[in-house]
Amino acid sequence: MRITNTGLIHDEPGRSTPGYLLIRPAEGDSSFLLDPDGEVAHSWTGRVGMTNWGYLLPNGHLFANERSAVRKGVALTVSGRMAEYDRDGRLVWSHEDPYQHHDARRLDNGAIYAAFTELADAEKSSIRGGVPGSEADGGPFGEVIRQVDEEGRVVWEWHFSRLGFDAHPLHQNANRWSYGHTNTVLPLADGTILVSSKNLNMVFIIDPTTDEVVWKYQNDEMGGQHDAQLLDDGNILVFANGAYSRDLHHSQVWEINPTTYEIEWRYSARDNMTSFFSPHMGGAQRLPSGNTLICEGNKGCIFEVTPGGDVVREFISPHFVQSEQFGRHNWLFRARWYAPDAPEIRAILG
Repeated sequence: MRITNTGLIHDEPGRSTPGYLLIRPAEGDSSFLLDPDGEVAHSWTGRVGMTNWGYLLPNGHLFANERSAVRKGVALTVSGRMAEYDRDGRLVWSHEDPYQHHDARRLDNGAIYAAFTELADAEKSSIRGGVPGSEADGGPFGEVIRQVDEEGRVVWEWHFSRLGFDAHPLHQNANRWSYGHTNTVLPLADGTILVSSKNLNMVFIIDPTTDEVVWKYQNDEMGGQHDAQLLDDGNILVFANGAYSRDLHHSQVWEINPTTYEIEWRYSARDNMTSFFSPHMGGAQRLPSGNTLICEGNKGCIFEVTPGGDVVREFISPHFVQSEQFGRHNWLFRARWYAPDAPEIRAILG
C-alpha cells in the first residue's frame, strides 16, 4: 500500500481530546512534538534507532532510545543507548549497554531497561517452541531486566530464565531470536515492574524486593502484544498485535482486569477487522477523556477512539525514513499524548 494522505485527516472536535503528541520515527534520528493540529511544535535530533522511541520527562527533557555504535544480541532490534536531552537538544545524561533493546525508562537515579544476554549452549537447547531454524546469529539469546544508577553501575537484574524455559515455551509461530523479546519495562508506583514479553504472549509483574513474579497473564490471542500499561483503575491496557492469530490477522487493544483475568474492554476495527493491523510494533494510551489513543505503528497512523469504538481523530505521520533494509516507511514504535497544560508541555513551549 502506498500512503498518499498524511497529517491530520479526521477530527471531531467535542468528541476528540485536544493535546500534543510525541513521535519518534523508527530508524530516524529525530523526535517531533506535534501540536493539536498535527504540526511540529518542537523537535530534537539525536542518533538513529530501529525500535527507538522516546517520552517526555516532567521537566520537559526528552528521554530517548537510540542505537549505539556497538551493538550485541539480535542485530535487528537492539538499540544500546539511552539518552536524556534538554529542551534545546543538549545531552544531559546517557548510558550505553550494547545489549539493550526496545524499552528503557529514566529513573530518579539511573534507568531500567530490557537487554539481551549470552546463553550457554545447554541453555539455548533447553528453550522450547518457536520456529525451528529461526535463531538469530548467536542466538537464541537470553534476556534480562537491568537497572543502573546514575553512573551506569548495575544495581539490580532479573533474568528471564527465572520463568523456567520448560514452563513457558515460545509461541510456535514466534522466531527463536531470544527468550522473551521484551518490549515493555514499566516501573509502577508500588515499586513493582510491569513487563511485556512478545514471543511468550505474556505480561507479568515482578517484585524486585523478592525477584518473584507476583502476577502474570498469558494469552496467545494477544499475538505478540506491545506497550503494556497500568490504568488508574488497576486494569492493564495492551496493544494486542495479532501477529500469531489462528485466523485472519488483525490487531486489537485490550483492557484486562488483573483480578478476574477478563477482557473488560477491547477495540477492533468495525468495518473490516484486517484494516487495523500492525504486526510488530504499536501502542495505546488511555486519555483523561476516557477515549483511547492508538498507535498503529506499521502504518504510522495514530487515531483516537471513544469507549464505544467510534474513531474521532486520525493522524498519519508525514515523517518518512529511508531504510536500507525496509525501504521508505513512516513506522512509529509508539506515540505519547500530553495535555496542553501538562508540565512537560509548559516546560518546552512556555
